[in-house]
Amino acid sequence: MPKSIVAALQIGALPGGKADTLEQILSWENAIAESGAQLVVMPEALLGGYPKGEGFGTQLGYRLPEGREAFARYFANAIDVPGAETEALAGLSARTGASLVIGVIERAGSTLHCTALMFDPQAGLIAKHRKLMPTGTERLIWGKGDGSTLPVIDSQVGRIGAVICWENMMPLLRTAMYAKAIEVWCAPTVDEREMWQVSMRHIAHEGRCFVVSACQVQDSPQALGVEIANWPADRPLIAGGSVIVGPMGDILAGPLRDGAGLLTAEIDTDDLIRARYDYDVVGHYARPDVFELSVDERPKPGVRFTA
Repeated sequence: MPKSIVAALQIGALPGGKADTLEQILSWENAIAESGAQLVVMPEALLGGYPKGEGFGTQLGYRLPEGREAFARYFANAIDVPGAETEALAGLSARTGASLVIGVIERAGSTLHCTALMFDPQAGLIAKHRKLMPTGTERLIWGKGDGSTLPVIDSQVGRIGAVICWENMMPLLRTAMYAKAIEVWCAPTVDEREMWQVSMRHIAHEGRCFVVSACQVQDSPQALGVEIANWPADRPLIAGGSVIVGPMGDILAGPLRDGAGLLTAEIDTDDLIRARYDYDVVGHYARPDVFELSVDERPKPGVRFTA
């Protein structure tokens, strides 16, 4: 039976920046190894940070100099892919024997992307997915991904792919991932709300797949030295809520709230066939005579040079 252990590592980006955060990630090595996890999913924007509450000095129609300085600091805290941080994460994957999925802020020229990286214990960094649609004011600081980074890859726990935060609410993106025969859906996020749990259960039930969602956890803004107007003093900036869901929408582990931790569950991909007996969303339950989805996976660089 193709059984394996999957995990969500619930931690948060540290105020000291990417070096401190990377050290924190690496400090979980023994816990990951001892858990026997063959896949570990980590939150959105873990390396590089999710600047919740930051306005970047922008009002509609103009930007203030202090906002440009704030963006320059944020840009400096992003990572290059590949780079020193990805080498360290590849080492962690190799030493623990676990495939890793982690949310980072990726530099690409002078643009930042909210990206999920995938690591294999033998091959290291093997794939990445750039968030297709930054949400709300995220569009101010992050570029949009394109169809060239929508990987679903074979791993030791089955076919895995990553969909970041509110991308999970894009029905056509979900359909594309289902059509790629995804078995373990990885969802890095910073969404702590109860409705997020509903979405994760819906995706598992709709796609008849396992879902591993890892959310950041952050202390109160006051404890972090961040100023957010009218924020309650005892309310965390991000409260977590990592969860693992089975293919019938049943919660296997979590949600984990208000603290760091490694959430684990045993899965069996043979259960997917049983779950899809009466509902295969891109198979016998599809209506290709009525509906058809076209997915453009060509890179869109904006500028092309031909010799």
